[in-house]
Parts: sequence; C-alpha cells; structure tokens
Amino acid sequence: MTDTTNPSDFVSDFVSKGTGDLSIMNDVYLGNSVLDWVTAIVVFVLALIALNIFKRVIICHMKKLASKTKGHLDDAVIEYLENISSGFYKMMAIYAAVQDLSLPSIVQLVLRAAFLLMVVSEVIKIIQSVIQYALAKKTGTNTAEDKAISGALLLILRIALWMMGILLVLSNLGFNINSLIASLGIGGLAISLALQPVLTDIFSSFSIALDKPFEEGDFIVCGEFKGDVKKIGLKTTRLIALQGEELVISNTELTNARVQNFKKMKKRRVVFSIGVKYGTSPDQIRAIQAMIQKTIDEHEHTEFNRAHFYEFGESNLHFEIVYFMLSGDYAEYMDAQQSINLSIMEGLEKIGVEMAFPTRTVHMVKDV
Repeated sequence: MTDTTNPSDFVSDFVSKGTGDLSIMNDVYLGNSVLDWVTAIVVFVLALIALNIFKRVIICHMKKLASKTKGHLDDAVIEYLENISSGFYKMMAIYAAVQDLSLPSIVQLVLRAAFLLMVVSEVIKIIQSVIQYALAKKTGTNTAEDKAISGALLLILRIALWMMGILLVLSNLGFNINSLIASLGIGGLAISLALQPVLTDIFSSFSIALDKPFEEGDFIVCGEFKGDVKKIGLKTTRLIALQGEELVISNTELTNARVQNFKKMKKRRVVFSIGVKYGTSPDQIRAIQAMIQKTIDEHEHTEFNRAHFYEFGESNLHFEIVYFMLSGDYAEYMDAQQSINLSIMEGLEKIGVEMAFPTRTVHMVKDV
C-alpha cells in the first residue's frame, strides 16, 4: 500500500507530539509559515543525503562494474561523475527545497538561473570529457602539435556549447531569444566571411590531426614541394626541404592536394638496368642473370623479383632488373643500390663480360 504522507504532515505530527501546540507553525515569516520553512529544511537535508549516497555508494558500485569492461569510455564517464563538485549537489538540494516556498519573483529568477547554469555547466563538462576521450583515442599520440590542435578544437566546441547553453537558460527563464539568435547568426556570418581563409586552414589542421596523412618527421611530397615535416600548426605546416630551407605551406593546400608520404612506405620497388657488350655468349647471358639474382638475395633488406635480358639495344644487350627494398628509409635504399651495383661489376668481371658504353659502327662503302 502506498504511503501518501507528505513532508508537511510528517513535520506537523512530529511537532504535535513533541510540543502539543502547533500555533507557532502557522506564524508567517518572509511570506511563508514556519511549517513551510521547516519543510523546506527537511527536504534540503533529505535531498543532500540522497545525493551524497548517490555519489559515495552508487558511483562506487558503477566504478567497480566499469573496471571489469574492456572499453575506457565508461571509465571516463565514471571519473567525471566522481569529480562533480559538492556545490552542484548543494544547488540541486536548495532548488528542490524551495519549490513549495513563496519567494519574491527576483529571488525565484536568480535561483532558477543559478540552477540552470549549474546543470548546463555539468552537461557541457560531460560532453567535453567524451569529446576529449574520443580525440585522444583518434589521434593516439601526445605530441605538442596534437595537444595544441586538440586544445583549439575543444576551445571552439566549448564556446559553441556555452552559447547554446546560455540561450537555453534564457529561453527557460522566459526571455525572448529570437532576436538574439538572429543577431548572433548575422554576426557569425560576418565573422566567418572575414576570417574564411584562416578558419579554412584551422579546420584543415583538425582534419590533419584526426586523419593523420602525415606526422612530424615524415618525408612528404606535395606537388613541387618536398621535405621532412617539422611542425604541424593550426594554420600552416612547416617542412625542411632537401636543400635545408624551411617551407611554409597552408594546411588547406595540403588537404586539397595529393600528398606522397614516403615515411609510411614499408616496401620500395626498385627498377634499374644494365647493358653488356655485343658478342656476349648465351651462356654468359644466363650466368649474368643467375649472378644478379644471387647478389640481390644475399643482400640484407632486399627481395629479388626478376632479372631479364629483354632488349637488343643500339650499342648493348639490355638487362632489366627489379627488386624490393624492405625498408622505407631513403638512405638505406641508396646504400643497398650502391652495394648491388658494385657486386654486379665484380660479378661481370669474374664472368669475363664487359659492360657496354655508347658506341656506333660506321661502314664506309666505296663506289666502283
């Protein structure tokens, strides 16, 4: 059976049993009877106790359950709930306690505004925590550039959330916000048009931070520009070119162009050719092919693909050789190519075959 006793009846019974006289409870102070004030105090205390039980018992139990899951999002939410300020709980208890009191309109307005602002603030903190967790998981690194870009993105989101929250609070307080929204829309449009190039670069930096087509230290080629990435900023990205100078490229240009990232390359396909003199015998041709394959197979970080005598050139017998370099480092590739070239020269010398150089034979025919 449901107990329908309200706080006023409870307080009345308690005072009646304790004093036997309820006349004082009907006295009015500041527009409310003593009974109403006592009831408000009881509601405040009970609400505060309930909220503290939620904070200390229920959240603790939720934390234990979250520790058994594999994901980390629930841990982030629980951590936020643990860090809710005691002022928020007190404000909720006060707001619940004064609902049945007759207060001046200005006091009601102030209390309602304070309560709504507290709620909006905590909701924004929750959204910010979730977004911050998602950004940290997406970027996956803790470089200074990632922190700066993530911080700027969070700042923009925080400003947008607070603007929407304040508008929501004003609307709930009975203010007409239509004109304010129209003014903000026109002002925002004017600002966005004036700062369009800057904003475009900033949002491009967010795209780079989240998508990560390249990172600091990567060697990239973007059109005619090439170099090592030195710094990814909010508006520009700085490269150190091969000649040593610093290149400053807008983030918009980098996101709109085709970018080659050689640091990401795990395997490099290498094609080169050599030519031997005419007069080389078929047996020597076969020996050359076997020698080239052996040379590449014995070299570290290389994988032989093919070697073919495929063309009778103008002044040589042409071989085409293909192998894979199992490293993206350009210096390692050049060291390997040099070592392979020297080994091929030594191998040709052992076989007794000379490399060709451009020659041309001219036959003179004498008219009789």
